[in-house]
Amino acid sequence: MRYTGWIMSVMAAMLSACTNMNPQQQGTVSGSAIAAAAGAGIAAISGGSGCTGAAVGAIAGGVAGNIKGGRSQ
Repeated sequence: MRYTGWIMSVMAAMLSACTNMNPQQQGTVSGSAIAAAAGAGIAAISGGSGCTGAAVGAIAGGVAGNIKGGRSQ
C-alpha cells in the first residue's frame, strides 16, 4: 500500500500521454492496462500470484489491442 500514490501518479501521466497516439498505439496501451488489471484480479481470486497474472494479462492484452488498433486505421 506504500506505493499506491506513486503508481496512481505514473498511471495518470501515462494516460495523459495518449493524446498524440495513433489508433494502433492506443489499442496496445489500453489493451495492456485493462488486461493487466483483469489478470491480476483473476489471479488473486484464484489464489495465484497477482504479479504473474498482471504480466500475462498485459502481454496478451497488448497483443490483442495492437491487432485491433491496427485494423481500425
